[in-house]
Order: sequence, then structure tokens, then C-alpha cells
Amino acid sequence: MPSPTSPLPSPGTLRRNQNATSLIYDKNIYRNNKNVSLSSLQFLIMEIVSQYMKNTNNILKIERKLNNLGYSIGLKYLNLISTKNNFINNITSNGKSNTSHRITKLIDFLHFISNDIWLSLFNKSSNGLEKSSDNEFQFMIIDNNPIISSFLSPTQEYNSLSIESFTAGIIEGILDTAYFQCEVSAHRVPIVNYPNKTIYLINLKQ
Repeated sequence: MPSPTSPLPSPGTLRRNQNATSLIYDKNIYRNNKNVSLSSLQFLIMEIVSQYMKNTNNILKIERKLNNLGYSIGLKYLNLISTKNNFINNITSNGKSNTSHRITKLIDFLHFISNDIWLSLFNKSSNGLEKSSDNEFQFMIIDNNPIISSFLSPTQEYNSLSIESFTAGIIEGILDTAYFQCEVSAHRVPIVNYPNKTIYLINLKQ
């Protein structure tokens, strides 16, 4: 006569399940390799844009929604990259703490965005940071070939849509988190060899 099956899992089963799930916690959260492919990111952004287009045909509203979405990411991203940088800087060869300094000057922080943040987000630096000659509270980050819109082609009806409003929102969220209140907008200025060249216009609140 077969023995009745226990309703409880065996210790061996529990141990195997524990070993399988523990692999998640064994991974280093500070690893440098990127887990999201560029094609996946672009597909996701295009799907988001398509959903926005189904709900409204107003380009300004779509750009505002993209900006708000990027803004919510920017609010969290500065804390993420700061935590990662502090972790790396605090581990030195002699084992002593080496706490990184906090950037408080506006120009230094804008350079931090156009270089470090750009490198972290897009695996490259921006193509420049400029200050407006007409307005001392206005700055521009330039990207000749922005990643987000590099392979995205809106329909003719939405040809003037700036998908890079999403990136502009990320910049705005990061600056607001650092207490530099501003508004950021994205403007496509196509030139020869760079049809998607974009200027991210940063208007700081006086």
C-alpha cells in the first residue's frame, strides 16, 4: 500500500527553491553592463507614443505627456546614479572611505548632466553645453544623434512631434531634484548628416 503523500514540501525541495531564488540576490546592483537593449527601449517608447496618439491628436499634449513621463524618471535617476557613484568612490585600494563631494554650482551640475548622466543613460556624452548669449538663465545641451529618436519615425501627420520631449523631462526632473528649478524643452534642428540633431533648452527660474 503506497504511503500517503505529505502536504508539505520536502527539505530538499525547499533547499532547491531557495538556491534558485537566491541567485537574484547574488547579482551586483552596481554592475556596469546594460540589461536593456537599444531596440527594446525604442520599441517601448514607440508603443507609448502610439498610445498617446490614440487618445489625442494634439501634438503639444503628446509632448507634455512624454515630458511628464521623463520627469518622473529624472526625479529618481539622480538618486540612483549618486548612490552608485558614492559606492564606487567609497571603495579605495587602502580601504579608507572616500566620500564624493556634492555638486552645488549650476555650471558644474550642467556639465555633470551633459557628460556623466548622458554617458549613464545613452552610453555616450552629449555633443555640447552652451549658454545663451541673450538670456543668462538659459542653457542648451546639444545632441547630434539622440538615441531615443534615432530609429523612430512618426507619421507625416505627426512629423513635428518631438519625441525627445521624453529626454527633456528626464533633464528637468534631475535639475529639480538638485533644487535647480527650471523648464526643459526639446527642439529638433536638423543639419546635414544629422537629421535628428536636438537642442534641449533649459530655462532656469530666476
